[in-house]
Amino acid sequence: MPQTLVVLALLGATAAAFAVTEHLKLERSPITGTRVDKVFSPVCECPRDFSVISFILRRPETVTVRILDAQGEAVRTLVRQRREAKGRVSYTWDGLDELGSVVAQGIYRPRVELERNGRTIVLPNPMRVDTTPPVVTLVSVLPRVFSPDGDGNRDRVVARFRLDEKARPLLLVDGTRQALGRFGKREGRLLWFGKEDGEQVRPGVYEIRLRAVDRAGNRSARTRGVPVRARFVELGRNRVETVAGERFSIFVSTDAGSYDWRFAGRRGTRERRVLRLRAPESPGTYPLYVIVGDHADRAVVVVTEPRAVP
Repeated sequence: MPQTLVVLALLGATAAAFAVTEHLKLERSPITGTRVDKVFSPVCECPRDFSVISFILRRPETVTVRILDAQGEAVRTLVRQRREAKGRVSYTWDGLDELGSVVAQGIYRPRVELERNGRTIVLPNPMRVDTTPPVVTLVSVLPRVFSPDGDGNRDRVVARFRLDEKARPLLLVDGTRQALGRFGKREGRLLWFGKEDGEQVRPGVYEIRLRAVDRAGNRSARTRGVPVRARFVELGRNRVETVAGERFSIFVSTDAGSYDWRFAGRRGTRERRVLRLRAPESPGTYPLYVIVGDHADRAVVVVTEPRAVP
């Protein structure tokens, strides 16, 4: 008889525990609508240098929120026994521990303690603290001389890169961002079409560098600078000395299929890269212009008297 009572008591306790467990399973969680930033960098000095932890309270509560490391140890208490109204509440973590030091890189989780409800809930949403900047390598920059005139020939600069992790590459021209790549690829290329603020650049030399930004907001160091030259049309020299009535030549550098020239009241169109013209019969100084679209270059032609034959 005593053994029977013991067995019945054990069965009753088991049934009660099962009933409690099932009731807890059916009971709605006191919080819902959890939102946690997945990755951030407390050292990036950017808008992503903290994580936002947000959830909805089903009823008013006294809340304590702590941050746990991968071993389940609390590294920071964000709020302690704060009275909160029903609805959405939000807290921020700046990636620091209780002593004000940046925590080690790794995975962390928020733990929510509800005094009124008597529940402690470790949110399933992990936060990754990432303090390591990406490394970007500038593989090549071509061409070094380009002409962004829209003729389809050397209109753009192509910068090829390689990354050590998934990050977003940026192309800088004289320190200002002019092209932005996508996340995902470890290698690829960025293009610059010779424009700044939507306007075509003037002829001259520009410096190309790359940077990269990872998902946490960490920025890489800038790569070495590579100079490129924007050129539309150029004459090989800016001064020519010749004799009245004689022919002279000057080199024309351009990617255009043809160019216009103007000299001593004459004009024409040429395709050859060496422009040959005849000097006027009268000595003097004459400007020579070559034109491609809206761009031109100028040289001075100094015409002198023929030498007297002894």
